[in-house]
Amino acid sequence: MIALNRQAIGFADAAVAEYQINANYFDRAGKLNGAASDAAHAHNESYAAHLASLGESCELLDRQAMKALTGSGHYRSGLYTPGTVMLQPAGYIRGLAAGLVREGVRLHETSPVTALTRESDAWRVETPGGRISAGRVILTVNGHLESFGFERGRLMQLFLYAVMTPELDRDALTRLGGRNRWGITPSDPMGTTVRRIDTGQGGNRIVTRTCATLAPGRRIGPGHVARAARIMQKKFDSRFPQLAGMKMEHAWAGHLCLTLNGVSVMRRLDDGLYSGCVQNGLGTTRGTLTGIGAAELACGMASDITRHFTAEARPKRLPPQPFQQIGANAVLRYKEWSARDE
Repeated sequence: MIALNRQAIGFADAAVAEYQINANYFDRAGKLNGAASDAAHAHNESYAAHLASLGESCELLDRQAMKALTGSGHYRSGLYTPGTVMLQPAGYIRGLAAGLVREGVRLHETSPVTALTRESDAWRVETPGGRISAGRVILTVNGHLESFGFERGRLMQLFLYAVMTPELDRDALTRLGGRNRWGITPSDPMGTTVRRIDTGQGGNRIVTRTCATLAPGRRIGPGHVARAARIMQKKFDSRFPQLAGMKMEHAWAGHLCLTLNGVSVMRRLDDGLYSGCVQNGLGTTRGTLTGIGAAELACGMASDITRHFTAEARPKRLPPQPFQQIGANAVLRYKEWSARDE
């Protein structure tokens, strides 16, 4: 899996060079797992030992080093692993799209597909503005795979939330301290992700991400975002008391898709129909791999990527409703509470 992930990173690196994407959007900064509690610190130590057994390099940072990096005294320790990439995702995706368009690819945004039907030896794709037929179609719609009739009752539809500060002025930057670009993922996956970006990535800002909601209908309301924003404000204030009370400029939610057994859905679905879906919270790396694999299948090619994902089992069936939604959200709330310091 490490080798495949590095193949995806290499693909993105080549795309940045080929399509002249801003290098600030693809920063080989490595990854930092932050720990605030004794239990999380012990997890970092265990993780470091596991990485050493794999021959992977890492570095444990103490409280002073974490404060020098972030300006926050909240973290007891951190585990730094080099080699991974910190994306500015909007900039990267826009740059990738622009490069493809320059190569002659036709890109149609704001064109939701409302129907997908078999028509002789082709697939008819309908949108509000028109229709097109193609002999081969690749679905890269993540959790919306269910919307096209596939793997219904087997995909967990989650929403994650984030807030972003306004542009930090000179006074705020002085009070904050630390370096101008860093990112922390929590040792506990239900903890809080915090990231500081700089002018090259979209302004001097801090992004905070936590909370999750299971929403089988793939929709949430403004109340969900408002609740999460209140929680994240408290998380921000506790990490940066020197900036406590700063009102966030943006709050939003994003759709995530998981399976109980951690598998993706990268395979041939029907004649001429292929899927590169279900990232399982592993983001651009997993999405890149499943996208490459789906394209290779559509072109009749085989590779380490196609062999890995086509050998995976189907997603496990989820408990029936309403037990699934009620039970899962209760578990999420409990895990969020347990990881409240992280």
